[in-house]
Amino acid sequence: MSKVVVLASGGLDSTVTAAIAKSEGYELYFLTIDYGQRHRTEIDCARKISEYFAVKEHKIIQLDLRTFGGSALTDQIPVPTYQTVRNRTQQIPLTYVPARNTIFLSLALAYAEVLGASSIFFGANIRDYSGYPDCRPEFIQAFKNMARLGTRMGLEGHQIDILAPLLFLTKREIIQKGHALGVPFQWTNSCYNPGLHNQPCGQCDSCVIRQQGFQEAMLPDPVRAE
Repeated sequence: MSKVVVLASGGLDSTVTAAIAKSEGYELYFLTIDYGQRHRTEIDCARKISEYFAVKEHKIIQLDLRTFGGSALTDQIPVPTYQTVRNRTQQIPLTYVPARNTIFLSLALAYAEVLGASSIFFGANIRDYSGYPDCRPEFIQAFKNMARLGTRMGLEGHQIDILAPLLFLTKREIIQKGHALGVPFQWTNSCYNPGLHNQPCGQCDSCVIRQQGFQEAMLPDPVRAE
């Protein structure tokens, strides 16, 4: 089996991404980043999901991006609630963490090169969060080029691919695909600002989009918001 690194956040999208990689016969190596995020409950979710998928190895790296701040997820900035689709898509959201995917993919690239992995899977999606600059296909292609030029594997002709199988799917399509693959949605976290007992707030962009996705997929969400 070919080895692949999966950036596993514990969220819905990364978990469906992992399920796709698993279904394609890859040997999974999970990488989770504890970056001081407000919604750190997702790290516990990632642990449960790694056990569910029987991954070969699961590494959790601590990298405190609160040092820089600049995001509602890593700073004393209120998480936006009940935003309109227009507001979500016409400006970069306050939940954007500066250079997060660049940092995460760089760490995944180092891990993949040590493993001799063929690919990195991550759950980027532009349909719901078009304001995130590091979820665009142009960014992914640029990172692929950097990986080819900046690694020994790339220079030796063994390109490490960057795969984002959910990139152009709607949340409904992602949930339907995950349902077909038996994804344990009950162990995923989508909330940016969980409350008591890590209960989803039901108000942030991520919660609202998740709720709409399950409704449109005509499936019950096992994780209920307050």
